Amino acid sequence: MTQFTNQFINGRWEKGSSEKAIDNKNPYNDELLFTIQSANADDLNKAYQAAKQVQKNWEETDLITKQELFEKLIAKMEEEKEIVIDWLVKEAGSTLIKANVEFAAAVAVVKESASFLTRTAGIILPSRTPGKENRIYRTAKGVVGIIGPWNFPFHLTMRSLAPALATGNTAVVKPASDTPVTSGLLIGKIFQDAGFPDGVVNIVVGRGSEIGDQFVEHPIPKLISFTGSTEVGRRIGELAGKHLKEVALELGGNNAMLVLKDANIEQAAKAAVMGKFMHQGQICMALNRIIVDEEVHDNFVDQFLSIAKKLKTGDPADPKTFIGPLISKEQVERIQKEVQESVAQGAYVALEGKIKGALMHPIVLTNITPDMAIAKNEIFGPVALILKAKNEEEAIKMANATIYGLSGSIFTEDRHRGVQIAKKIETGMIHINDQSVNDEAHVPFGGEKASGLGRFNGEAAIDKFTTVKWISVQEEHRKYPL
Repeated sequence: MTQFTNQFINGRWEKGSSEKAIDNKNPYNDELLFTIQSANADDLNKAYQAAKQVQKNWEETDLITKQELFEKLIAKMEEEKEIVIDWLVKEAGSTLIKANVEFAAAVAVVKESASFLTRTAGIILPSRTPGKENRIYRTAKGVVGIIGPWNFPFHLTMRSLAPALATGNTAVVKPASDTPVTSGLLIGKIFQDAGFPDGVVNIVVGRGSEIGDQFVEHPIPKLISFTGSTEVGRRIGELAGKHLKEVALELGGNNAMLVLKDANIEQAAKAAVMGKFMHQGQICMALNRIIVDEEVHDNFVDQFLSIAKKLKTGDPADPKTFIGPLISKEQVERIQKEVQESVAQGAYVALEGKIKGALMHPIVLTNITPDMAIAKNEIFGPVALILKAKNEEEAIKMANATIYGLSGSIFTEDRHRGVQIAKKIETGMIHINDQSVNDEAHVPFGGEKASGLGRFNGEAAIDKFTTVKWISVQEEHRKYPL
């Protein structure tokens, strides 16, 4: 615990230099876990300088050594699994179900990233100039700045950090202030315990208001990777663009599930409950809007309510709990206000969940129309919106009536028809006969419109965290028109 009250810079655990401090609290019972002295601009600069100093040596480290380090990293993660799970529960409000899913996803992304050590390849291309060979070399970008989120803190930070290191970069991580351990400090300790060289991974904990802009604008990082809200993502994109830095942005979502009239309603209802209420709906891919054909609407609502009413809400450390606390009481208050406004606009409360502290029992609203603010905004909480569509065409129109385009879902027994509809939905990812929360380490992950820029995972991650250089070799004397 004492270790996590310090910054992790160049292999050393040091007290932050800021006059400000961050209280790390358990969102379920408001218990103070610890207080950490924040990092300031000097700490941030030290971290970036440390990462820059060792980057070339890290990139040039031999393959066998790197493979052994990644093997040790995976082993260390497995060894520390229960510690990671415990911190996800008490710091992020994760239920045991969600924490185990998150841990498995993080291990998968590290294993996938380890394969990049032998997959990051260049190519040789022919030339129109006689006697010339074109060689395309792929190298690391250099130093990467990573801003971690609080909702899936361990996995989503690792999703950027592991591929960045596997492709030869070094990194500075700024974890979310609500989850400094699981989106940063614990990760730094695991890399250190696995034997990674000092300076390859650095963790600076500080509020965005103090070091956020400097984290992006600092001259050393070549790429800023951020997972979080669209509002903050726009700011990062603006700052990075001014300095011609590249970004990887995975932002908000207003994801829709389309339940067509030929859907298996029982399966659709189960999937919708999972995609809506997992981790209290605090997932960028969570279902915000469930759009149901009017012919099956009432049947779907009945089955959805039947399942949602049985979900256990409470202590995230209880194995039977499905819905734990929101990250803060402020989030609860924000969502309560949005629900009240929607009811004033004509929404019907089909299931009114109790609220206590940061706990919200499931809330289900029907009679929702696309023009309601709650249907336009990302909820990020355990409130399900069910909309009625006259037909397939209207359902597609409703699904696309948003600035976002991250994930989605379509339920139909006609799989081929489902794919044809999926092509019409303006989103980076969409799933036929499954809920919207899917992430596989080898499959490109990302959104369209206001849901982000770029793709994570697999080959897309190799492209994102590397750059290419064209080196041509003239093997024969070239004739010039002189």
